[in-house]
Amino acid sequence: MPQMTFIAADGTHHVVNAPIGDSVLEIAHDNEIAIEGACEGSMACSTCHVIIDKKWYRKLDEVSEDEEDMLDLAFGLTRTSRLGCQIVITEELDGLVVSLPRETRNMLLG
Repeated sequence: MPQMTFIAADGTHHVVNAPIGDSVLEIAHDNEIAIEGACEGSMACSTCHVIIDKKWYRKLDEVSEDEEDMLDLAFGLTRTSRLGCQIVITEELDGLVVSLPRETRNMLLG
């Protein structure tokens, strides 16, 4: 089974199994990784913002315009930022490394 690594804001590495077909958000939740995902993966918020390791970024599908719009709301946006709900694990992503941002912004609360 493929694996991936989450790097927490404090630098702690968490290597977890990453089933093919699951999103990074689903994998985080299954492994108690601290990613909120307030909209439950419907791409209506930016709380599943992750920063993709540069080595892996080019291997991902293109960012959609809708995802770019949601990313504009994220704190700590980088050139390799993506929404975890939009990254689906494939065999080619075995070993994927993502970092968690220090903060998230939940626009659904109010």
